[in-house]
Amino acid sequence: MGREPGGKAAARRVAPARRSPARSRRAGGAVGRMTGALALCAGAGGAAGLLMAGAAAPATAGAATTAATASTSATCSSSIPAGGHVVAITPTPSGGGYWEVDQLGDVVAFGNATCSGSLTGTPLHAPIVGMAATPTGGGYWMVASDGGIFAFGNATFDGSMGGQHLNAPIVGMAATPTGGGYWLVASDGGIFTFGNATFDGSMGGQHLNQPIVGMAASPTANGYWLVARDGGIFTFGTATFDGSMGGKPLNKPIVGMAATPTGGGYWLVASDGGIFTFGNAPFEGSAGSVSFSRPVQGMAATPSGHGYWLVASDGGVFAFGDAHTYS
Repeated sequence: MGREPGGKAAARRVAPARRSPARSRRAGGAVGRMTGALALCAGAGGAAGLLMAGAAAPATAGAATTAATASTSATCSSSIPAGGHVVAITPTPSGGGYWEVDQLGDVVAFGNATCSGSLTGTPLHAPIVGMAATPTGGGYWMVASDGGIFAFGNATFDGSMGGQHLNAPIVGMAATPTGGGYWLVASDGGIFTFGNATFDGSMGGQHLNQPIVGMAASPTANGYWLVARDGGIFTFGTATFDGSMGGKPLNKPIVGMAATPTGGGYWLVASDGGIFTFGNAPFEGSAGSVSFSRPVQGMAATPSGHGYWLVASDGGVFAFGDAHTYS
């Protein structure tokens, strides 16, 4: 069955605020905070960002992977190249467009999303795993699994984990509401903060039933959510716990999450396109009953909080609620 962009598949609906007593949550409890190690930053106009992480071993010197040390491209692709594997979708501030990025750093801009550059043809030490846009939409960051950060347009480079020892690979990132910093999250729940991103705790060094697969930042900039592959939710700072899928049967693993604009709820998405809503996150449909050849890789919410996009690894987009697809 082919993709139906914008169609609302009548897949499983999960009632908001389903709580999981089987999954413990850690609300705001900081663990293993490191304040003495500096991430290695080779230029890009910024001083080294302070590393605050619960999961990292002490930093060791190495060649940082940053926007300054890579030969980047000023252009974006018109489509994901053959062999590309889309890892993230990031909307513009107005919701009138979005960017897709693959594991090689190829970027495709849709709607009112503008191209600020890409890593097309650039040799990478590790694959790209995430992306975040600036508040104005005039730039974006990419993060690689080794913690390397690549900044484009008006996105500022505030440090990276490139060249540093990591206990587990980076799996995602989130930018602060002002665009003055960002968080990186590792699969073991370790959190790394740069610029004006605050450290409010992590799961680094704690037992996890399943690895962390993504994160979302609180709109207050003083907290964040982490989501695990089994749907477990971990909250820190001002991020509130509104339920999880931890300990509940899933047809497919969770691959990502998005928070509502008010921070009063969140969505989880599974690799089959199933959507799970909590708090004030509305259910606008899912792709859980749609048959497609490539798994869903992630999601993003519209600025209004009344819709969302899902993206598959082949670049196909599913739009629900007030989200639209663009060419």
